[in-house]
Amino acid sequence: MRVLVVVLSLVAALALIPFWVPLVVAAWAAVLAAPLHRFVVKRIHRRKGAAAVVTVLLVVAFLTPLLIVTLSLSASAVELGRRLLQSGSGTDALRALAANGERGSFDFHHLDVQNALGLARQHGASALGIAKTLFGAATAMGLGGVVFVSAFYTFLFEGSRLHEWLLIHSPLPRGQFHRIASVFSEVGRGLLIGVGLTAALQGAVATVGYLVCGVPQPLVLGLVTIFASLIPSVGSALVWAPVTAGLFVAGRPGAAVAMLVIGCGVSVVDNLMRPLLTKYGQLRMHGLLLFVSMLGGIAVFGAGGLLLGPLAVRLTIEGLAMLRQAQPESFPAG
Repeated sequence: MRVLVVVLSLVAALALIPFWVPLVVAAWAAVLAAPLHRFVVKRIHRRKGAAAVVTVLLVVAFLTPLLIVTLSLSASAVELGRRLLQSGSGTDALRALAANGERGSFDFHHLDVQNALGLARQHGASALGIAKTLFGAATAMGLGGVVFVSAFYTFLFEGSRLHEWLLIHSPLPRGQFHRIASVFSEVGRGLLIGVGLTAALQGAVATVGYLVCGVPQPLVLGLVTIFASLIPSVGSALVWAPVTAGLFVAGRPGAAVAMLVIGCGVSVVDNLMRPLLTKYGQLRMHGLLLFVSMLGGIAVFGAGGLLLGPLAVRLTIEGLAMLRQAQPESFPAG
């Protein structure tokens, strides 16, 4: 019987693995949205209706703008990447960051049937491959979004029941189960609030600076700044410092000074907001360990490893602590 249960568990895990990221994020989002859900329940006195209201608010206030921004940034990101790759030197790359390039125009008068057929033969296969890749990515994002919204609603409405079911059927003792569940919630709060919101605020301030200074593709650079802010010590300076240098190289010293001041403001935001947000979403991991676990997670599991890496490392740390408490003789004294 045990072998059968193990086999069935593996099959179930394989069925859930393709959508583990939206499921985990939905569980974390439900934990964060629980106070709002309780507030709405007190007003309308219906748990199911309150869960539906909070889910609609999430979609309208967050998911829809996120989808629009993602689609609008894709073309700008490709254009910026193309300009950087075409730069012949480091100075040209800095200039490309800060100066608007001239885009060539397409002349329809010089396009005849033979040229069109030649272009189709030359680039048709690669264009079809790109189209298939984009269609596959869009389909995966759409399915992931459906899973996320459905799971978020279910976790809000039946979260306590699911928690009790897991507690009853888990092989872990009650105390250890609660510790693991607490760590799971801690990682979600820490990543989404303590880390995510701090990075988003830095990216927002930097994006305003890019807009004010007339830097091309400011939204793309703002998104890159968000990811760069996760790097310990240097953080967002990896983006705004080269942009500042590029403005100097492009002959715009006034804009460069303004960008330098705003960049220092970005660092101040980090120093001020991170301790404040950490009170609401503290992740008990060293910054370097968090960053390395994110990179390692991406290398092993793809984009979803950005979340799975820190979660796996933090659960491992807690598991070792529980094991040490349960079997102290198995660990060296010290």
